[in-house]
Order: sequence, then C-alpha cells, then structure tokens
Amino acid sequence: MKTDVLIIGGGIVGASLACELAKYRLDIVLLEKEAELSFGVSKANSGIVHTGFQSDPGALKTSLAVRGNELYKKLAKTLDFPLLPVGELVVAFPGELEGLKRMKETGEQLGIPGLEIVNRNWLDENEPSLSREIQFALIGPTAAVINPYETVYAMAEQAAANGARTYCDHEVTGIQATEGAWRIQTEKGIFSSRYVINAAGLYADRIAMMAGIEVPRILPWKGEEYLLDRHAKWLTKRVIFPLPRKETKGVLVIPTVDGNTMIGPTAEAVPDCEEHSTSRSGKLAVLASVRNLIPAVKEDQIIASFAGVRPTTKEGDFHIREDLKRFINLVGIQSPGLTAAPAIAEHVVKMLAESTPLIPKVDYIATRTAIPRFRLLGNRERNALIKKNPDFGEIVCRCELVTKAEVREAIRRGARTLDGIKFRTRTQMGRCHGSFCTMKIMSIMAEELHIPYDAITKRGIGSEIIKT
Repeated sequence: MKTDVLIIGGGIVGASLACELAKYRLDIVLLEKEAELSFGVSKANSGIVHTGFQSDPGALKTSLAVRGNELYKKLAKTLDFPLLPVGELVVAFPGELEGLKRMKETGEQLGIPGLEIVNRNWLDENEPSLSREIQFALIGPTAAVINPYETVYAMAEQAAANGARTYCDHEVTGIQATEGAWRIQTEKGIFSSRYVINAAGLYADRIAMMAGIEVPRILPWKGEEYLLDRHAKWLTKRVIFPLPRKETKGVLVIPTVDGNTMIGPTAEAVPDCEEHSTSRSGKLAVLASVRNLIPAVKEDQIIASFAGVRPTTKEGDFHIREDLKRFINLVGIQSPGLTAAPAIAEHVVKMLAESTPLIPKVDYIATRTAIPRFRLLGNRERNALIKKNPDFGEIVCRCELVTKAEVREAIRRGARTLDGIKFRTRTQMGRCHGSFCTMKIMSIMAEELHIPYDAITKRGIGSEIIKT
C-alpha cells in the first residue's frame, strides 16, 4: 500500500499528527501495534494540560507545552471532547517560598498569563482541605484536565473523516529505505510511504534503529496512580502539586473531567516497557505523600489502581528531528507530552512544509460530534434521545449510567474490545468494575460485530474473556 505520510504510533501524539496533517491534501496512514488506539502510554496518562512553567524554560518541550495549552481550548470545542479548566496550585511548605517565586518568574518569561502567589488566607477560602502546614501556593489558572483516550479517539475520528486511514494490530517489524520512499513491514502487510513519522512512544528508539538511525535511548519510568470514588470530589477544585524536584513533578492530587479525583504517580525506573503492575507499597507511598497535601484522603476512597510507563531519556528533552531524509523521529515524549501533543503536530507540519508543498483541503471537515453522554444530560434531553432512539432508554452500566445506544455507537466508531468501549463510554469504570455490565456489553458486541463470545477480548489477542 502506498501513502504520502505514514505515522507509527496511535497515542496522543500520533493522533494529533493525523488530525493536523488531515487538513492538507495528503494520503495519511496511522499504524498502531495494539488492538486499539490509545492502549499504550496515553491510556495511563494523568490527563493534565499543564501551564508549562514547571519545565526548563530553554527546553523544546517547554515551549511546545505552552503552545499546546493554548491549542487545546480550541480543539476541545471543535472536536467535542471534555476539557475542564480547573487550574493548578503548586504549594509551598515552610522554607519553599523562594522556589515558588522562581517558578513564577519562569512562567512570566514564557508568557503564561495569570500567575499569582497566594497566601494561607486565600487557601483557607478556596482550598480548605489543604494541609495547614502549607503557607503559600502558586496559581496557574490556564491548567486544565482532559481524558487522554477520549481525546485520542476524537482526533482519530476527525482525521478519518478527512480521509486518514488507521490500522491497528499492525506492529512494525522492519523498515527499509528505497528510492524515493520508505518500505515499512508489519505483521499484516507492507506499506510504502514518502515520509515516515515515528511517534512510537516507549518503542520510538527501536523503530528508529530499524531505519538505521541512532536516537536517545528510552529509559522507562513507571508511575502508579489511584482513582478515588466520586464521593471524594470535594477534596480539591484544582490540580495540586508539591514543589517539583528535578526527576519528578511529585505526587499530585488531580480532579478529573468525570468527577473523580486521582492521586499519584509514583516514579520508578523499570527495566521493562510493559511493566504495568501496581503494588501495596506504591499505594502506601502515594497515600503518605498525598496526605502531606490533603490529610483527609483515605485508603478506602480508592476504587481503582493502574500504572503507566513513561518514555524518558537521559537527555530529558523532546527529540524531534528529521534524522534521515523524510524520516522524522519523535523520541522521549514524556511529560508534558500530552500537553504538547497538538503543538508537536503543528511543529512537525512546519518541518514537512520545508520539503514538500502542503495544500489545504477545500472540503476539509472541521468539526466532530461526540457520543452523547446520557449521564450528563437533563431529563428533557434524555427523553428526546429516547424518543429518537429507544436504546437510550436501556441502561447497560449502572455505576456510570451508560446506555445501550452509547455502547452501540462506540462500536460503530471503532471499538473492538471491552477496553475500547470502556475508554469511549466509561462502562466498567465505576465501583463494580464491570460486574454488572460486562456480559451486557459482550452481548451487544457479539450482535454488532457478528462474532462469537469467545472472540471478545479485554484489550486484544491473549485477553479473551471466555475460554473454550
């Protein structure tokens, strides 16, 4: 199969690239090795759209994060994905005020608006759950939170509406330079592309090596995170940070767009990019750190745990370069990679424009509409949906109030696994973790996809639910 631009990696960066490039008259292919998009680094991201002032002011990732923060506001409206402008607080204990002042100066140099250092009186009024030992805090009002996987799907749907093609379960196994093009071998076929963009996350260095390119080596770091019950949403209105250290932003308290609060992450170097286990020790460490910020957090408020692995490098900054002609590597896209993703796409498009004409599409589809969220609607809107489609009147997931119509639509938009449906609709994300709804979802999947129950998986081959 021939194409103009082939993107390797279907996380937030790959989806951003496909979405941005689809504005132009280009044939675009996106390859993902997992069963669905967003099943790699992106699915376990904290979802914070950072202000940008917490990174080195001279780093590429800092300028791209600041720009990405601006771009998300427009993207959330045009692509109809949830973005909650909660703001962030970096808190200071006794002796840490000077650190806040330096961060504020950095942010002002970067042009970040609204930065302000507030005192204990302000905190008592606006964030009363914070520890009494916290004396000051730096407000970053432009920070927000998103759902990473929902954002990936929104971007991918937008790209697809404009002609981009996505192939999941296509792990790249070989890359070869040919005259005027790159030949990409996957487990399921061969692609030929004029340009290749390597956005493979944890495996970006391996993809580069397949093409004979030396890039910074990925050093995986694991972070364990814990989701609190929705009843604990009163703990904080904003993302709460301790004063960051060189190697980590610390353990955070993060409101989510869905009304839960998340705490974490840990920071641990691991030898394996697939090391996603959580641990009792990790949970206790997170709880101890968080209680320094908000003493009222309790262990029994935790309803779910997960771990993500970050593609760090020794260099610490993003590596975004055309290392060989028509082969662009994006390596070390760690935090604030999610924040920077739309700006990374913008940056790469400018790089491409230096060597090939980019002609805007006259028939470009500029907007996308999300699957209706029954739980978030008023009774009048709910009744209107049920009148139009009776499947909105059948609740599949009681914890998150998800309807049969939402599950069907998720499948029609590309969900092929239980996790794919979960990330698009929030089924299986409540306190019962799918005990009530899993079989109902599987019944809908079997009907919609015309497959037997034993072919239904949690997240791809090897995770079948029913064994025969």
